[in-house]
Formats: sequence, structure tokens, C-alpha cells
Amino acid sequence: MSGTWLSMSMGDLGRGIASGDIDPVDLTRTYLAAIDAHPLRDRIYARVTAERALAEATAASARAKSGHRLGPLDGVPISWKDLFDSAGSPTEAGTALLKGRVPGEDAEVLANATAKGMVCLGKTHMSELAFSGLGLNPITETPPCVNDADAVPGGSSSGAATSVAFNLAACGIGSDTGGSVRIPSAWNDLVGLKTTSGRVSTDGVVPLVASFDTVGPLCRTVEDAALMLAALEGGTPADLRGATLAGTRLLVLENGLTDCRAQPRAGFDSAVGRLMDAGAVIDRAHLDMVDDALSLSAILFTTEAYATWRTEIEAHPELMFPEILGRFRAGAQFSGVDFVRAWQRLEDLRAAFYEATAEYDAVILPTSPIMPPNADRLNTDHDYYITENLLALRNTRVGNLMANAGLSLPTGLPSCGLMVLTPPNSEEFLLRLGVGMEAALA
Repeated sequence: MSGTWLSMSMGDLGRGIASGDIDPVDLTRTYLAAIDAHPLRDRIYARVTAERALAEATAASARAKSGHRLGPLDGVPISWKDLFDSAGSPTEAGTALLKGRVPGEDAEVLANATAKGMVCLGKTHMSELAFSGLGLNPITETPPCVNDADAVPGGSSSGAATSVAFNLAACGIGSDTGGSVRIPSAWNDLVGLKTTSGRVSTDGVVPLVASFDTVGPLCRTVEDAALMLAALEGGTPADLRGATLAGTRLLVLENGLTDCRAQPRAGFDSAVGRLMDAGAVIDRAHLDMVDDALSLSAILFTTEAYATWRTEIEAHPELMFPEILGRFRAGAQFSGVDFVRAWQRLEDLRAAFYEATAEYDAVILPTSPIMPPNADRLNTDHDYYITENLLALRNTRVGNLMANAGLSLPTGLPSCGLMVLTPPNSEEFLLRLGVGMEAALA
């Protein structure tokens, strides 16, 4: 029976613990054994915190036996992207610039999850300083995509996704600044939740672009995303009962179909058909303000990223992957005037976007317009790296620029995701909508 635990949802594991069918210590030992035996262990996990995991599982087991569980996920083991501080354990954000960095306390979201009884399995690999949607990291490790051993898994939450996709964690916690939860979720056939900027604490999270950085789960089901969001916040899960797509109005954002390659387009078109069969009403539109916002990306993202990391980068630029180094340094070309004007323009574009989409329950588009690129070619072909990285992030960045809550759902075609965007701080509504879509796409 324990072999099936590795592929179960967090919700089902939690219910198994509550019923007494699963002991948290046995569950955690099963995950730790699977991690240790897996040939990709060191390409997925930067470090495994077995001692902490077993201590937390032992406490969860005692609570379960006494009837005093801390929440529906008490005793469930999960992984954490290597930019979440964990007390006494290195947190290096995938870069040699931070090698040996050991924080003194947990990030607030890790502390919240621990307070709800969750078990920390360890820290997962990621793109260097989280500044790539591809998941390629020649400095530390590049996990493979679950659907293509020669391809990258998506980033920057690469190990977070693959820890779940390869059954080495029940959920991975990642961050999303321009698509870093949703892209690896899509490419590894998972559910990924991008939260609204400012909703979930980033205290104790190594920053990239603080104005856009968000925290969210990569998991197996929409229910899991709802349960995990509540654990990260220390709150109550959304009520997902009775969710339906009947009469739901969805807008296909045709901007996201431009240059969309054949497989992601096929997955998206098939998904839209199934949503319509489930009762959703579909309209389509190309919104010019979205293109205008995307044109501001270089100014808004690279300027703040380089301002945040310039001192560390320029002290030891030789330690960095050249593609990531070049992307950071691109932020030096913009002035303070450029940056402020870009933010002022973005606020106007957001207002126009909200007005144009107000009559719809959600906006939908392919999570990524491309399939996972070949890792070896990315390492050797500069032009290919730039083209694929920018296109991989193109659709997901819409959600960050427009400050949306976002959800990526598997379409059933491998590595092809459907992205759903709703207004800021509407995660509970988004998750209910996601449950209806998940049923239609199953």
C-alpha cells in the first residue's frame, strides 16, 4: 500500500492520516527512501532534510493518534524551492554567489506550513536566482522534464515541479515572478497556483523582483492548491463544494495564441472544447493593452532585478551562468526615469485590462506557447536560449503584469497547460473555477 502513497494527492494523504490508515512517520520514511533510491535525486533536491522531516513526522503521528491534528495536511511531506529560508540549512537560490548561506530562521511561509503540521523533505534545485523560465542551471543542477529526459523542466521552480512529477514529494512550494510556478507545472503536467502579489508573505524568501515576486504551490489537484494556499497563509481553505462551469463566461486572450506552436495550441484548443461541453461560454479577443504591457517587461523586470543583485553580481560575475548574468546586466541600460514611467504606464494598462475583461469570469490562454526546449542546445546556442526563454515566459508574464491570480491546469496533452487568470486577490473564486475546469478536462 505504501507504494501508492507516493502518487496520491495531498488531500487524499491527509484524509488517510485522519482515518488512521496512514501513519505520518511511515509516509515520510516512504518518501525519504524513494528520494534516496531515485537516480535523479541529486538533480532534483539540492539537499534533503531527513532529520527535520522525521522529527516533524513523529510529532504529526502523535497528534493524529491523540485526535489533535493541526489541519487537513498535518503529516503530509512536501518540498521547498531553494530560495525559502530554512533555519540551520543552506538556502542558496541556485547560485554560487550565495554558496554557504545559512539562515537563522524559517521563511514565514515555511513557518506557517510547519505550524499546520506539514513535513519538510528538503530544498529543491532552481534556475539561478530565479531569473529564467526554462529551469536550466549549469551552475548547480538541471532536473529533466518528466515527459522528455532531454528537455528542461521549466523554471525557475524546476526542482519543485519535478519533485512532485517524479513522486518524490506530495507538493513543491515555488515562487512566481514571471511564470516560475506555472511554466514548470504545465511542462510536468501539474496544477500550479500563482498568487496575487502581496497576498502570501515573502518574508525570508530570497528576492528577484520584489514588485512581482509571489509564492505558490505546484501540486496534483486544484484541491491540493487550495489546501496548500491556506497552509502557507495560516488560514482556512476555500470551499470548493458545488463548483460548476455552467454559465461561466471565459475570454480566450488571443494575444497568447500568437506564435503558439502546434502541440500547445492543440492542447489548448482541445481544452477549450471540453470547457464548452461542460457549459462554459467562450468569447475571444486580442487586447492591445496586453501587448503594450508586455513591451514594458524588460524595463520593469531587469531594472529591479539588477538593482537588487548588482553588488553581489559585480563582485563575482565569473561565478554566474553567462545567460543569466547577461539578463541581469540588461537592467543597467534603463534610467530611473524609464523605470518610473514604465510603472506609471503599467498602472494605466492594468486599469484598461480590468475594464475590458470585467464581464468575464476569467481570461484563458495556453500556459506556455512552446514545448520544453532541449537542454543541450540551450547550453550551446545563445540565440536559441534567448528566443525560447522569452517565448516560454510570454503568456505567464501577462498574469504578473496585470497583477492577476493565476492557475495552470494540465490539458491532458503532455507538457501542455491551460492558464486561467482572474482579478487580484480572487484566489478562492479562481480555485472554485479551477475545480470545475479540472473535472471537465479530466
